[in-house]
Amino acid sequence: MNIQTAIKMTAAETALVDAYTAQIGDLIGDGAVLSARDTLVDDLKKQGLPTRRVEAWHYTDLRALLRTVPVADPTAFAERVEPLVAGSSVMTVLNGKADDKTAPVGVNVRRYAESLADGVAAPDLIERGSDDAIGRINGSFVRDGFEIELPEGTELEVPLELQLVQSLGQSHTRFPVTFGAGTKATIIERHLSVSDEASLVTSVTDLILDEGADITWIILQQQGAADSHLAQINFDLGTNAQLKLFVINAGGKLVRQEIHGVVTGEGADFKLRGINLLGGETHTDVTFTLGHDVPNTTSTEVIRNVLFDRAKGVFQGQIRVAPDAQKTDAKMACNTLLLSDDADFSAKPELEIFADDVQCGHGATVIDINPTHLYYLQARGIPENKARAMLVNAFVDEIVEELENEALIETLETIIADWLEKHA
Repeated sequence: MNIQTAIKMTAAETALVDAYTAQIGDLIGDGAVLSARDTLVDDLKKQGLPTRRVEAWHYTDLRALLRTVPVADPTAFAERVEPLVAGSSVMTVLNGKADDKTAPVGVNVRRYAESLADGVAAPDLIERGSDDAIGRINGSFVRDGFEIELPEGTELEVPLELQLVQSLGQSHTRFPVTFGAGTKATIIERHLSVSDEASLVTSVTDLILDEGADITWIILQQQGAADSHLAQINFDLGTNAQLKLFVINAGGKLVRQEIHGVVTGEGADFKLRGINLLGGETHTDVTFTLGHDVPNTTSTEVIRNVLFDRAKGVFQGQIRVAPDAQKTDAKMACNTLLLSDDADFSAKPELEIFADDVQCGHGATVIDINPTHLYYLQARGIPENKARAMLVNAFVDEIVEELENEALIETLETIIADWLEKHA
């Protein structure tokens, strides 16, 4: 591979390029896959990691924030943990290695490593654009994951948990998922660290929902306090498809969760619900784009953020309504509880509307706990600390309670309560 230096690389950029050089003989892929990887690394070396000068990364200067890259350790060991919901189907990715032996009946599953080996995955390894740093890093190093297909009419009676457990080093995974017409399922994408060692985790998920599919997809991110987590989920909604996407960030040192979607079928509906629990010195960025490309579609996005200590948070949300997308109904809201003078949150909601018969709106608020509400609880004998915790819990639990699975609601509420007790 002949790569020309265009910039003076940082320590992290050098580590990524050196890691690729060191692993190139072991990375899975046929000629087309390896050629795609070479191109991605070449782009990384020429352009470097994005800085605040890149509009999509204005609030998350990745070149400055990603200071070190843990060394990949093929001997790293991690074990499966208990599922969030008892009785769920569980498919594991342990330190980046997938196990497809536990795929539920009726669901077609293939390890992504196999698709890399025979070249089927080569078209996946293409950047979304020049600012697609996550796709570039992931495509360079991805080793495994799952290709999942739910055939037409399939309904999963219990949740399917994609359990990604990381102990140290690096993990790079992909999940192309197709939901056939009329399918119904709840999928939990769970990212969990089980050690204090630093990790670099990247993950790319691509969802296609055919006509009438009704899918709830939950992303629960609980990386360690020293970890960098760079993730992306992309989706395409067909006619009358419904996607309810819940994103909960409750860990990580440096987190970037990108959500990019397009609505291509009339009657489709998208709901995004996000909870960002930010403490310590984390930097967590949720960046969202959605394109309404056809008439008569709907979407709502509600993001709730809680910040303690010196945490920094970002929400960038952009909704684009195409000229032909008449009767679009799209609303976006970002609400933040800022509970420390040293914490910081940046919100950038945007609408780009090229149709004239639409209902669209957005808003953002940043507040502290309402003193009237706090006084009300204290006047009834509740200690101040407990009263504060109750109000913060209520602020985020409203999102979780939109889920239909009671066992899942209880588990997520416990995770949130435990996090708040630790950080409040």
